[in-house]
Amino acid sequence: MTEILAPAGDEQTAYAALRAGADAVYLGLTRFSARESAENFCVSALRKLTREAHLLGAKVYVALNTLIREEEVPAFFEAARAAWDGGADAILLQDIFLGRALKEMYPQMVLHLSTQAGCCNVHGAELARECGFSRVVLARETPLADIAAISAILETEVFVQGALCSCFSGQCYLSSFAGNNSGNRGRCKQPCRMQYTIDRAGYDSPAYAISLADLSVGAEIEKLRAAGVTSFKIEGRMRSPAYACAAVEYYRVLLDGAPAEEVQAAFSRVKRTFNRGEYTKGLAFGQDKGFVSRAIQGHIGERVGTLTRVGGKLFCRSAFAAEKGDAFKILRAGKEAGGAVFAGVGKGGFFVSSRDRLAEGDEVRVTLDVSLGTRALSHVRKRPVTVRVSLRAGEKMTASCEGFSYTGEICEAAKSAPLSEKDICACFEKTDALPFAPTVLAETDGVFVPKSVLNAFRRAFYEGLAAVLAPDRTPLDVKAIPVPTFAVQQGRQTAVIVTGKALPKDADIVIWKAEDMTRMTPPAGAWLYLPPLLTGADEAAIAPFLDAFAGVYCEGTYGIPFARKYHKKLFLGTGCNFSNRIAVAAALHEAQYVALSKELTLSEQDVLAAEGTFALSAGDLKVMDLCYCPFGKTCKTCDKRTRYTMTDASGRAFPLRRYRAAEGCRFEVYNCAPLAAGSSLPSALADCSLGDLTAAACAHDPVGKLAGATRGHAARSLL
Repeated sequence: MTEILAPAGDEQTAYAALRAGADAVYLGLTRFSARESAENFCVSALRKLTREAHLLGAKVYVALNTLIREEEVPAFFEAARAAWDGGADAILLQDIFLGRALKEMYPQMVLHLSTQAGCCNVHGAELARECGFSRVVLARETPLADIAAISAILETEVFVQGALCSCFSGQCYLSSFAGNNSGNRGRCKQPCRMQYTIDRAGYDSPAYAISLADLSVGAEIEKLRAAGVTSFKIEGRMRSPAYACAAVEYYRVLLDGAPAEEVQAAFSRVKRTFNRGEYTKGLAFGQDKGFVSRAIQGHIGERVGTLTRVGGKLFCRSAFAAEKGDAFKILRAGKEAGGAVFAGVGKGGFFVSSRDRLAEGDEVRVTLDVSLGTRALSHVRKRPVTVRVSLRAGEKMTASCEGFSYTGEICEAAKSAPLSEKDICACFEKTDALPFAPTVLAETDGVFVPKSVLNAFRRAFYEGLAAVLAPDRTPLDVKAIPVPTFAVQQGRQTAVIVTGKALPKDADIVIWKAEDMTRMTPPAGAWLYLPPLLTGADEAAIAPFLDAFAGVYCEGTYGIPFARKYHKKLFLGTGCNFSNRIAVAAALHEAQYVALSKELTLSEQDVLAAEGTFALSAGDLKVMDLCYCPFGKTCKTCDKRTRYTMTDASGRAFPLRRYRAAEGCRFEVYNCAPLAAGSSLPSALADCSLGDLTAAACAHDPVGKLAGATRGHAARSLL
């Protein structure tokens, strides 16, 4: 059984997606949603939606997938309980250990691990299963071979349509540190969609250097189905009902094996609702040429013709049936030249008007087709049911369907004008607002039932049937939230992340990053740095070198089963985003050392300062992991430098570090200013990935000692 899963940022979109044929929708509540600026749902709206969804045989998933601060833990548990009581079929979480605590308290609750948790390999899937999750929403960077391996462990949900994050799932801090809006709290301002220059020939002019095209796997969905994927997810809780509806229709016809012309028509509708960069198949199938959309950042729609002039007016010759309200983006030589709106029908096309200086030959692309909005809201979806009604003299009225039976008053024999079977069928074909499409089988021996009585019987029957098919949840009991105890921090250590051969003096732990994960010569006693994305191919490449390392520092919780497998000591890194006591205590049960989220203030860190905890205090501040090549894999002409600089329109320079993984190069983006946050109770973690070891020498007290440094979120929390 496969599932088409649609986004729902508001009620209108949720109902449009369901009625267009979605098997499930996902949404956020008013708190703890990774799309905070979506309209989202209150609990009463959730109850109403889940009732209709369940009557249609569909599901509703609620995303509570932000990081949770210590003081928010009670409110988080309350929100999860309210979502479940409101009929949610599953709760999506980013924090895997909060999920485990939730599952232990409420075993009946179904949990899905959000893509924000960065599950990308079998080790992450094994941990998710251990913690009580029944499904993982895979990181968008997961290769097809790993998708198949994970799908053999537990259910997988894979993105097939919509926006792609430039950074590895759940570990983007560019908006947080460069713009004071945390993506881990649903407030991302998308600085990845801005223009940058990179100091490499051919890439040194302003362009959308790390803005990715939208994902559309299209016919490749069959490979995902063959790999065992359960749910095909459409991204877009900030997008319109027209988009959600069109995407659902497109993947429905693909999965149903519809004729090619029907598939093409459905894809055309998708392109008109949102299309950034003419689409990519995504990293599951390898980086394609259109992966980075360097020239176009936003919605470019669908090409419908080119401009000419007729009677001095701008005219587009086209078969597209434009109408009032339609809008267009105009391209010239592949770049945006302006916008236009519909200005009237003409022979063989339509007129447009624009405030921009447009020219003949410019390409016209429709970006707002008002007919698709109308289409999205016009769908009707009902559940086929067979209803049997019996009205016999001297017996109670009965109606039954799908195991539910309802009885009414005793029928009297008609003295005149008896009810016919046709009359009964006509009555029971009315279902009021309930989404039933009944086939009515009636039998009677000639009775009289007042119309008001029959209608009341019908309404009560259908309400009873709905209550059986979509029953209200029994509210969960309020239970005490576990309060973990911490071992007292006995002394502060220093851990330092380095690259190359230069090593810091007096560091208690040296964490070594390889420039090439396939060929490593580690310093004696070092711990191996494992990036957030570790594929099966990466694991095979590094396995022969593991004996040379004292332990592994891992940027994902997948490190727990990984370290067990290879019998290595474990340091769980900042990428795990630990931000509350439940998560920290659980992590320390599995690892020797744990780094706290880099978005916490010093006072928030102190609350979590157990023995073995570290906080990033100084040095290079990694804000993004790019699991692709921003240069389009132009390997033959690559200068193969390990350092580049990415500069924005304000002149801020972000270091770009390249390293080699098993199947190609990946890149890390660092903040435009080094970090000098300092630390108080936790031990100090200094990052010297870019080669300067100054931060290692002042890790515990770096303020004022690193040129041009920022204190980050040391004093001001964004979580």
